[in-house]
Amino acid sequence: MKITFLGTGTSQGVPVIACECPTCLSDDTHDKRLRTSLLLEKNGMNLLFDAGPDFRQQMLRENVKKLDAILLTHEHKDHIAGMDDVRAFNYKCQDAIDIFAEERVLCAVKREFAYVFSEYKYPGVPQMRLNTIKEYPFFVKDIEIIPVRVMHFNLPILGFRIGDFAYITDANYVSQESKEKLFGVKYLVVNALRKEKHVSHFTLREAIDFIREISPKKAYITHISHQMGLHKKISQELPQGIYFAYDGLKFVCDD
Repeated sequence: MKITFLGTGTSQGVPVIACECPTCLSDDTHDKRLRTSLLLEKNGMNLLFDAGPDFRQQMLRENVKKLDAILLTHEHKDHIAGMDDVRAFNYKCQDAIDIFAEERVLCAVKREFAYVFSEYKYPGVPQMRLNTIKEYPFFVKDIEIIPVRVMHFNLPILGFRIGDFAYITDANYVSQESKEKLFGVKYLVVNALRKEKHVSHFTLREAIDFIREISPKKAYITHISHQMGLHKKISQELPQGIYFAYDGLKFVCDD
């Protein structure tokens, strides 16, 4: 199973005007973060976790030729806004793309992309096949996916576990019941927005404490705002076995 970080950044904390903070001015490519998304390759299949505004750019950068399904964690725009661009994969595979999400999230997709689901479709619109999931395991062909409920302030969203790998983003609270689903993973990805407290995202300290509780072999921090600071500097502060992810980072899970 191969993991590729398509994006590790966030719209949170990013000013709408040009920023002159050290992170934004950095020449280090590790500090150039597109919106958070991840690609999982397993058994010849490509599964995408979220498709934000940078979806097209991320697919082109990684030369992704095939996409089998998109799993959505929640409906915020920085996680679904790029879905119009699945039309390229529709053309390539001559089929609709399977979208897996909770009913609330799929309703948001239908609102945001109403032209995709209208009775009289404009020629060439994206083709999406919507699949409703709940809080129990489901399959994408032969790959078992275990949803993991987490909280994004007061919005319930989903993380996902596939074998020895788990992916959680945009969380600031994980119940004991959900932690039970995560115990035993070897590779864990979790969000940490910045060092300072935030209403809807883990801080760096909170993420580290959570990682230590789950105790994976390796853990990666994602959904990082520019307020976190420079990648090189902050990486030196992380405990052993915990890493700051960066756009384009790849690793193989030895499950």
